[in-house]
Amino acid sequence: MHDEYRLAPERSTRDFIVLEVPDWVNVIAITEDKQVVFVRQFRHGVREVTLEVPGGMVDPGEDPATAALRELREETGYAGTKAELLGAVWPNPAFQNNLCHSFLVHDAVLAGEPQPDPSERIEVVTYPLADVPRLIADGQIMHTLVITAFSHFGIAGKSEYNQ
Repeated sequence: MHDEYRLAPERSTRDFIVLEVPDWVNVIAITEDKQVVFVRQFRHGVREVTLEVPGGMVDPGEDPATAALRELREETGYAGTKAELLGAVWPNPAFQNNLCHSFLVHDAVLAGEPQPDPSERIEVVTYPLADVPRLIADGQIMHTLVITAFSHFGIAGKSEYNQ
């Protein structure tokens, strides 16, 4: 989408490009033994394999919580019964119009084989929840929206995981 704005009456107009993007979801899925379900996948923008939580686009007309459970199952083979909203952010409000919703799935269980999109090559891995701060500090997790999801998790103060 192309927009034209005048930011102040005394200024001239300026062109802006806005990417109209579907909303996204990120899923922190934690197993009964406090393992976090992650995916490793190649990201074209950085030309690297990244460590991320499962996630993806919300389909038209789909509820974000439903999308979170669907993406978790498709990308990892893990399933849960409920996706709890932790928070949402604008990924890049300078030129995108979408939200990224972060969800928590308690007691995720391996329910079958992953069913990723044909263009995705995903490796499913788990790490103890207690290792996440180190994974971020060491630069093993560098995806901003994944770090944001864990920030929402921390802000939510999930005391059942602090034992």
